[in-house]
Order: sequence, then C-alpha cells, then structure tokens
Amino acid sequence: MNIALISEHASPLAVAGGIDAGGQNIYVANVARQLARLGHAVDVFTRREAAAVRRVEEWEDGVRVVHLNAGPREPLPKESLLPHMGEFASGLLRFCLAESERGHGYAMLHANFFMSGLAALAVRKALRIPLVTTFHALGRIRRLHQGTSDGFPDERFAIEERLVRQSDRVIAECPQDRDDMVEFYDGDPARISVVPCGFDADEFPLVDRNVARARLGMASDAFTILQLGRLVPRKGIDNVIRAVARLRERVRDDVRLYVVGGNADDPDERATPEIARLRGIARSEGVDEWVTFVGRRDRPLLHLYYQAADVFVTTPWYEPFGITPVEAMACARPVIGAAVGGIRTTVIDGVTGCLVPPRDPAAVAEKLEFLMRHTAVAEAMGRAGRKRAFSAFTWQGVARSLAGIYADIASEWRIAEPASRRLRLAASATTR
Repeated sequence: MNIALISEHASPLAVAGGIDAGGQNIYVANVARQLARLGHAVDVFTRREAAAVRRVEEWEDGVRVVHLNAGPREPLPKESLLPHMGEFASGLLRFCLAESERGHGYAMLHANFFMSGLAALAVRKALRIPLVTTFHALGRIRRLHQGTSDGFPDERFAIEERLVRQSDRVIAECPQDRDDMVEFYDGDPARISVVPCGFDADEFPLVDRNVARARLGMASDAFTILQLGRLVPRKGIDNVIRAVARLRERVRDDVRLYVVGGNADDPDERATPEIARLRGIARSEGVDEWVTFVGRRDRPLLHLYYQAADVFVTTPWYEPFGITPVEAMACARPVIGAAVGGIRTTVIDGVTGCLVPPRDPAAVAEKLEFLMRHTAVAEAMGRAGRKRAFSAFTWQGVARSLAGIYADIASEWRIAEPASRRLRLAASATTR
C-alpha cells in the first residue's frame, strides 16, 4: 500500500524530549519505518516549522516526510495550531490529489492526533480514501485531569466525536483508552482496535550497569533512580522528588535521582521552565544535592541511562500509553509506575515492577525502599520485564497489527464500493 501518516505537530525528524516532542513523534517515526520494512510506501505529513526546510524529505528507504504550510513557518505550541488546520488540510488534499494523478494515490490515511484527523476527514471525503485515527490523547480525559491548565479549546471535543463516528477504524493504545472512547465519546467497540505502542530492539542493546554508569560519569555505588521523558507537570516528576525525600529519611545509603528530558541539551531553566519548578521542590524537600537534571539526550544514548539505573520511575497523573516504561523493561529494569492508562497494562504489578497510585510519594518511597533492600527481586523483575517487552511491545509487532487492520479496511471498501455503485445506478435508472 501507499500510506499517508498524518501528524501535524509531531514530526519523526524532531528530537524527542521537548514540550511537544515525545511519544507521538516516536510512534510516528517507528510505525513509518516498520511499515516500510514490510514493503509499504509511507509518506509522513507534518507541519512546516522553518522556512528553510525541504517540502519533501527523503528520510529512510520507503519513507518520505512531507512538510505542509500551516501558519507561520516557526515552532508553535500544539495548543495554538487549530486555527491553522484549514491551511494544513488544503495542502494535504492538494498533495494527495497530485499523487493520485501521478498514479501513486494513497490506499490508506492514518491520522495521529485530533487535528490531523480533522484534516484527513476532508481528504477522505474528497478522494474516497479510508481513514484510521489514533488520538494519542483524548481531550475530555485531558480536561478531567488538567482542568483550567488545559490549553486546548472546547472545539476539540466535537472534532474527536466526529472522528470517532466517521473514521473507518479508531486505534486505542490500551484497554483504558478504548473504554474512554466508549464512555466519553459513545464509540462503537466493534470499530475500535487496541494496538499498543512499542520499542525498537536495535536501540536498546544490553550493557552492564557499571559500564553504563562509567560512560555517563555516575557514581558506581549509589542506588540510582531514573525519570526520563518530557518535563511537563502532568508527568508527576514532583511526586518522584518527594518520594526520594521520604526515602532519604528512611535510609542513609547514597540515593540519586536523575531526571532526563527538557527542551535543550543543558538543564536550562529558561529553555525548560519546569526545571525551575522542580528544582524549587527539591530544595524545599532538602534533596537538591541528590537530584540531577541532565537535560535532553538523543535516543542513541537513552539505553545507557536506563541501564545505569537500579529502577525506573514514572508517575504521571494520566497517560494514554507511556512508551518509557516499555523501554525501561526492554533494558531489564524494574518499573515503578502510576496505575493509570497504559501503564496499568504494560507493567505487571509484582512481576515486572510495582504499580502505585498517582500523586502518592509515600507509596513510591515504600516501593523504592523495597527494591533497594531486595536486589534479587528487583533483578528478577527486570528480567521478566525484558521478556514481556520483547513478546508484546515491539514496533515490528505494532506495524504488523496496523498493516492487518489496513488490509481489513481495504477489503471492506472493495466489497462496499461496488455495492454502493450498484445502488447509485439503480437510483439513476429509477429516475429516468
């Protein structure tokens, strides 16, 4: 198939870890790459953020990145993009129409996020191309958890409702995501498929813990805790810092928390304002000397951070899926995760790690102390997590599942289209 992956704010070319560069960028990049390896031709459509960028970038074998104009040619927060989606949709339609006229028309549209879905609906209607939508986050769920700090307009809810109704298939990233679509958007369970996110095994070769620490300049004998991902309030990093403070009250061993992520390679408070807030919390909790903000790191280095740690902790308020716990499991590290969203599915409590309530630093501290004192249990959880990651959460498996869904939808359209044509002909004959 020729497949159009649409991702208006999350380009596969972006460096993950910034405010608007995270799981969706990783998802789109890896789905595109793995679909191409299955023999499909993939174009990824994203918003042009710089005047100098090429309109069409040959990225990898079988994958192109197409930059479409949508507002000023500069980075904008995703919460500000909706007014520019008409321009994005027009550019998308023109490009798809030109490809069709060249004999390279798309067999499938796969929209990522609600604004990409809105643009794709216009193409679906005009060119009769089936549409698959992955939301990555649902507006009503976000509003429940973020309240007035949610910067998206209320229009988002109606757009998502329309996409749930009009997409040929909606991809939920975990069972909770599917249940939320049914409960909050009246989604039809028969048209919702659960396909998780994944990890790329090539990015995460196993490395000895001490070797990883030496390469990163970390203390060799400290109990090392890792938090990695976007630095935004909903990720609950303040919860982890407070947990470290409670752990320090109970044990006198050397305990270190490393926080990897941000909008710049250096932990600059101007580039990443969340760092300033979190540093203030660390100071007020008396653990600022035990908490290190590393800054953003390129993906080839991430496996070293995972494997230098004794435990990975992620306690967001909510999480549609959460790729970092899977990556940590792939690196054979136990995970302490908030029992929300996809984390409840990826982490098996007591087997691959520990699930805790969100916003509960005391519960996190308790689990940290347990894993610190029971190293054999922690090692066993790490081994179980690696086995689970490779069996259930590879990008190759994700791409195969998506390709199967595309094939099913294409088959349904081949059956339905002749039938609808017969109905049109019959109606035309009746009117003559």
